[in-house]
Amino acid sequence: MAAGAAAGAWVLVLSLWGAVVGDQNITARIGKPLVLNCKGDPKKPPQQLEWKLNTGRTEAWKVLSPQGGPWDSVARVLPNGSLLLPAVGIQDEGTFRCQAMSRNGKETKSNYRVRVYQIPGKPEIVDPASELMAGVPNKVGTCVSKGGYPAGTLSWHLDGKTLIPDGKGVSVKEETKRHPETGLFTLRSELMVTPARGGAPHPTFSCSFSPGLPRRRALHTAPVQLRVWEPVPQEEVLLVVEPEGGAVAPGGTVTLTCEAPAKPPPQIHWIKDGMPLPLPTSSVLLLPEVGPEDQGTYSCVATHPSHGPQESHAVSVSIIETGEEGPTAGEGLDKVREADGPQ
Repeated sequence: MAAGAAAGAWVLVLSLWGAVVGDQNITARIGKPLVLNCKGDPKKPPQQLEWKLNTGRTEAWKVLSPQGGPWDSVARVLPNGSLLLPAVGIQDEGTFRCQAMSRNGKETKSNYRVRVYQIPGKPEIVDPASELMAGVPNKVGTCVSKGGYPAGTLSWHLDGKTLIPDGKGVSVKEETKRHPETGLFTLRSELMVTPARGGAPHPTFSCSFSPGLPRRRALHTAPVQLRVWEPVPQEEVLLVVEPEGGAVAPGGTVTLTCEAPAKPPPQIHWIKDGMPLPLPTSSVLLLPEVGPEDQGTYSCVATHPSHGPQESHAVSVSIIETGEEGPTAGEGLDKVREADGPQ
């Protein structure tokens, strides 16, 4: 009666701790107890049985004594002939065998293949992007799963559909690390996408962790919805010079106007003879009283946060040499005499 009660108690333990026992394959959660039954063994002494195991804790088959021993903290034979593992660990993965002889001399062998698992924490997307730009590669974020065993896999989803990396519009950079003491895994998956122009303006991304064992449900991150920004094609930056051609008489005025129609208005900087001019940003450059030092080649650079710098064509500013000379002294006097002479 006591033996039957003990067996019932262990059945209750299995149901409470969630160990999954099959005829051959067993999946047990790390840190929880596991009971393996020895089929064909009498539930009451005298019993004839032998348990042996070949796991990560052994180099070969290890035979366990029913009378107990130094291995009791890892695995010990119960009075009813079952084998108890008080707290299953990664090193307990392997094969367990029991050979039992019934009172009528019938021999029965039980063979179990034990695998262990640990459910990781809920995966999350770290450092998500705030927006994406159409037509260019963008980093969506990094999916992280910590504390799982076996390693499992991470998958990305777009609007509920699995994304398949193709190395072009979708690429994934993966990293797997194992803790040196616990043996548990940390997975990282960085997603890069190139949104198509004219595509969905607000795509939703998510990531899921799939365990490395069957019949285990996937874990999902919270979804992240991003805005796709579609840049307006760049228009040419124009430089208009007045007077046309940029040639003036000494002391004249030249006005340079940089026309960059982007919105919001870009920052405008000026360049003379290939060197930036130390001037405040402005779309108009006024050169009053042009002198020899103002002559040269000018261009403007429009810088937009989304486009980067864009330089205009260059124009030349020069001084016109008229070549005209005033009247000579003699000619002036003759004109004066003619004006004063008799009529």
